Amino acid sequence: MAISSPQSSITTLIHSATMAATKLILALLLFLVVCSSNVASSKNSRRPKPCRRLVLYFHDIIYNGKNAKNATSAIVGSPAWGNKTNLAIPNRFGDVVIFDDPITLDSDLRSTPIGRAQGLYLYDKKEILTAWFGFSFVFNSTQLKGTINFAGADDIMKTTRDLSVVGGTGDFFMTRGIATLMTDAFEDDRYFRLRVDVQLYECF
Repeated sequence: MAISSPQSSITTLIHSATMAATKLILALLLFLVVCSSNVASSKNSRRPKPCRRLVLYFHDIIYNGKNAKNATSAIVGSPAWGNKTNLAIPNRFGDVVIFDDPITLDSDLRSTPIGRAQGLYLYDKKEILTAWFGFSFVFNSTQLKGTINFAGADDIMKTTRDLSVVGGTGDFFMTRGIATLMTDAFEDDRYFRLRVDVQLYECF
């Protein structure tokens, strides 16, 4: 009968310990993956689905001193170096604009409006182009009645950005939610069109 040498026994013990450690590490990694998956799943399950969703467009034509007939917005406040017919440089900082823009169901400015977007936006950062919005969608069609009120920062350079829906009236009484804005079109400083994806999470 062959007798194992001490060196062979040590090698066997080291191999067994290595295998055990590898299995333990793999088990821990599997446990962490499962835990992460459960946390993500839990977060998603807690995120409510909107009770109502609307996708609308509003069109802003700013007054430039020559288009009073067609303009739907106007600069009412500007920095000392600015004026009321041209947006300020740099990044329109300090300009305050009020607007009464048509809301349409599609992106065509000539489509029949179903209401008006009424409120203001102000450019509040000197280093980059960004704005703050406070406005209402005021509906006056046979399809929709009442208002939806919005407020929040608009980081214009991002493809999409969210505003808070802070309330409403009529068909949207006491509603809450999120409105995702996307600049759908623009022409210099004269015109822009926003696509507004309104997702409501409180509906009465």
